[in-house]
Amino acid sequence: MKTTATNTTGFQDILTRKEAELIRVLRNRDDIAIEKSADQMDEIQYATERDLAICNVDRDSILLREVKAALRRVGDGSFGACVQCEEAISPKRLAAVPWAQRCIQCQEAADRDRQQGTESFNETLVNAA
Repeated sequence: MKTTATNTTGFQDILTRKEAELIRVLRNRDDIAIEKSADQMDEIQYATERDLAICNVDRDSILLREVKAALRRVGDGSFGACVQCEEAISPKRLAAVPWAQRCIQCQEAADRDRQQGTESFNETLVNAA
Protein backbone atom coordinates (compact mmCIF):
# COMPACT_ATOMS: atom_id res chain seq x y z
CA MET A 1 0.00 0.00 0.00
CA LYS A 2 1.24 3.45 -0.83
CA THR A 3 0.25 6.56 1.07
CA THR A 4 -1.37 9.46 -0.72
CA ALA A 5 0.60 12.52 -1.79
CA THR A 6 -1.09 14.72 0.83
CA ASN A 7 -0.25 12.22 3.57
CA THR A 8 3.37 11.96 2.53
CA THR A 9 3.79 15.74 2.36
CA GLY A 10 3.02 16.05 6.07
CA PHE A 11 5.33 13.18 6.91
CA GLN A 12 8.03 14.57 4.64
CA ASP A 13 7.89 17.89 6.53
CA ILE A 14 8.14 16.10 9.89
CA LEU A 15 11.00 13.91 8.66
CA THR A 16 12.88 16.85 7.17
CA ARG A 17 12.66 18.77 10.45
CA LYS A 18 13.80 15.69 12.40
CA GLU A 19 16.72 15.23 9.99
CA ALA A 20 17.82 18.87 10.48
CA GLU A 21 17.53 18.51 14.26
CA LEU A 22 19.63 15.34 14.32
CA ILE A 23 22.29 16.84 12.06
CA ARG A 24 22.51 19.86 14.37
CA VAL A 25 22.78 17.64 17.47
CA LEU A 26 25.40 15.38 15.90
CA ARG A 27 27.59 18.35 14.94
CA ASN A 28 27.95 19.23 18.61
CA ARG A 29 30.24 16.52 19.97
CA ASP A 30 31.95 18.51 22.70
CA ASP A 31 30.76 16.05 25.37
CA ILE A 32 33.07 13.37 23.97
CA ALA A 33 36.24 15.24 24.88
CA ILE A 34 38.78 13.21 26.84
CA GLU A 35 39.40 15.06 30.06
CA LYS A 36 42.14 14.22 32.53
CA SER A 37 42.19 14.79 36.24
CA ALA A 38 44.51 13.88 39.08
CA ASP A 39 41.48 12.76 41.09
CA GLN A 40 40.48 9.19 40.30
CA MET A 41 36.79 9.85 41.07
CA ASP A 42 36.78 12.73 38.58
CA GLU A 43 38.39 10.43 35.99
CA ILE A 44 35.63 7.88 36.53
CA GLN A 45 32.95 10.54 36.21
CA TYR A 46 34.54 11.93 33.02
CA ALA A 47 34.73 8.45 31.53
CA THR A 48 31.08 7.76 32.42
CA GLU A 49 29.94 11.05 30.90
CA ARG A 50 32.01 10.37 27.77
CA ASP A 51 30.51 6.86 27.44
CA LEU A 52 27.02 8.30 27.78
CA ALA A 53 27.78 10.95 25.14
CA ILE A 54 29.09 8.26 22.78
CA CYS A 55 25.93 6.18 23.31
CA ASN A 56 23.82 9.26 22.53
CA VAL A 57 25.79 9.92 19.33
CA ASP A 58 25.36 6.27 18.31
CA ARG A 59 21.62 6.41 18.97
CA ASP A 60 21.21 9.69 17.11
CA SER A 61 23.30 8.43 14.17
CA ILE A 62 21.12 5.34 13.85
CA LEU A 63 17.99 7.48 14.06
CA LEU A 64 19.36 9.85 11.39
CA ARG A 65 19.93 6.88 9.05
CA GLU A 66 16.34 5.72 9.68
CA VAL A 67 14.96 9.22 9.00
CA LYS A 68 16.97 9.50 5.76
CA ALA A 69 15.72 6.06 4.68
CA ALA A 70 12.13 7.18 5.38
CA LEU A 71 12.68 10.29 3.26
CA ARG A 72 13.96 8.07 0.43
CA ARG A 73 10.80 5.95 0.76
CA VAL A 74 8.70 9.13 0.54
CA GLY A 75 10.60 10.00 -2.63
CA ASP A 76 10.19 6.61 -4.28
CA GLY A 77 6.54 6.23 -3.27
CA SER A 78 7.01 3.26 -0.93
CA PHE A 79 6.51 5.25 2.30
CA GLY A 80 3.85 3.70 4.53
CA ALA A 81 4.43 0.13 3.34
CA CYS A 82 6.30 -2.38 5.51
CA VAL A 83 9.69 -3.21 4.00
CA GLN A 84 9.25 -6.85 5.04
CA CYS A 85 5.67 -7.89 4.36
CA GLU A 86 4.73 -4.91 2.15
CA GLU A 87 1.47 -4.43 4.07
CA ALA A 88 0.41 -0.93 5.10
CA ILE A 89 1.95 0.44 8.28
CA SER A 90 -0.83 1.66 10.56
CA PRO A 91 -1.42 5.43 10.50
CA LYS A 92 -1.14 5.45 14.31
CA ARG A 93 2.32 3.88 14.11
CA LEU A 94 3.44 6.34 11.44
CA ALA A 95 2.08 9.24 13.50
CA ALA A 96 4.12 8.04 16.50
CA VAL A 97 7.23 6.91 14.58
CA PRO A 98 7.24 8.51 11.11
CA TRP A 99 10.53 6.79 10.22
CA ALA A 100 9.12 3.32 10.95
CA GLN A 101 10.02 0.93 8.16
CA ARG A 102 8.06 -2.06 9.41
CA CYS A 103 4.50 -2.72 10.52
CA ILE A 104 4.15 -3.48 14.21
CA GLN A 105 4.02 -7.27 13.70
CA CYS A 106 7.20 -7.37 11.59
CA GLN A 107 8.94 -4.96 13.98
CA GLU A 108 8.08 -7.14 16.98
CA ALA A 109 9.42 -10.20 15.13
CA ALA A 110 12.63 -8.32 14.23
CA ASP A 111 13.05 -7.21 17.85
CA ARG A 112 12.60 -10.81 19.08
CA ASP A 113 15.14 -12.06 16.53
CA ARG A 114 17.61 -9.36 17.57
CA GLN A 115 17.11 -10.18 21.25
CA GLN A 116 17.60 -13.91 20.62
CA GLY A 117 20.72 -13.15 18.60
CA THR A 118 22.12 -11.06 21.45
CA GLU A 119 21.32 -13.78 23.98
CA SER A 120 22.99 -16.37 21.76
CA PHE A 121 26.06 -14.13 21.36
CA ASN A 122 26.27 -13.57 25.13
CA GLU A 123 25.98 -17.31 25.74
CA THR A 124 28.82 -17.92 23.28
CA LEU A 125 30.97 -15.39 25.16
CA VAL A 126 30.21 -17.02 28.51
CA ASN A 127 31.06 -20.48 27.14
CA ALA A 128 34.27 -19.18 25.61
CA ALA A 129 35.43 -17.78 28.96
